[in-house]
Amino acid sequence: MIEIDVPGKGVYRFEHLVLDLNGTISLDGAVIEGVPERLELLRRLVDIVVVTADTRGKAQELGKDLRVKIHILHPGDEQKQKLRLVRQLGSAVTVSMGNGSNDASMLKESGLGICILGPEGASSETMANCDLVISDINAALDLLLKPGRLIATLRR
Repeated sequence: MIEIDVPGKGVYRFEHLVLDLNGTISLDGAVIEGVPERLELLRRLVDIVVVTADTRGKAQELGKDLRVKIHILHPGDEQKQKLRLVRQLGSAVTVSMGNGSNDASMLKESGLGICILGPEGASSETMANCDLVISDINAALDLLLKPGRLIATLRR
């Protein structure tokens, strides 16, 4: 569990991390450098679920390599499927990260929603429905590994 006491907002307790695959932790079908090492450290603290439509057909293999759970979405209304997953895990105890329009509801519903403004960009809808925007997935994962960094951003 990750616990963060944010002045003016209270104590956050996170048990789950939900990560969008394409455009968030991977680019052009390859996991972004530095992500596997950070996920290895985070696995000791939270349950990690990677969500994907598996357009490249390699999600299960990736899950084994990264030692994370893979949640494959069915074609059609991916936004609702991601939202349902966060609700099943427990919205208040879930951190979500994504960049696409289909991530907006998931980020808004999560106890902490982080929009990744990476090389693929980020949907304006997603940016408007998150708690913070950060330009790099590794920096975002580091926020969870060093939660004091979040306090400065989220405090009131």
